[in-house]
Amino acid sequence: MTGAEEFAKEFEDAFQKAYLRFHRRDGKGAQMSGASRAVLMHLAHTGPLTVGEAAQHLDRAQSVVSDIVTQLESKNLLERDTDPDDRRRTLVWLTPSGFDALDRERQVLSTELLARAGRRMTPEQRAALVGGLHALNQANEKETTP
Repeated sequence: MTGAEEFAKEFEDAFQKAYLRFHRRDGKGAQMSGASRAVLMHLAHTGPLTVGEAAQHLDRAQSVVSDIVTQLESKNLLERDTDPDDRRRTLVWLTPSGFDALDRERQVLSTELLARAGRRMTPEQRAALVGGLHALNQANEKETTP
């Protein structure tokens, strides 16, 4: 077995253990629905839209998207504002809490659990770990880039 093959097996084993220790463990119902996530992600990529525009982009009925927007607005994740270019239009946009919620939805690992473990590591160990992961990702980019 080559050094690279041995590395691959050791890394995979260590990664499995780390994933099981550090994956997010949100309580029941803590994660948002797929429809809510889709609306937030779409708005984050496109910028402010009307409910009708969002419905068209998402290929959903306007009433469905309106209900989702109202629900997200009640959780302070979205807000409605008058379009500065056309005061007859109302735009929907993420609040700071909405951006934070979307960031949490994208997280695979618990930053709280990682920080707790990181406090027991030296700065050099933390830097080496992150640097090693960056090197692994960069090596894969070089492999897949023509």
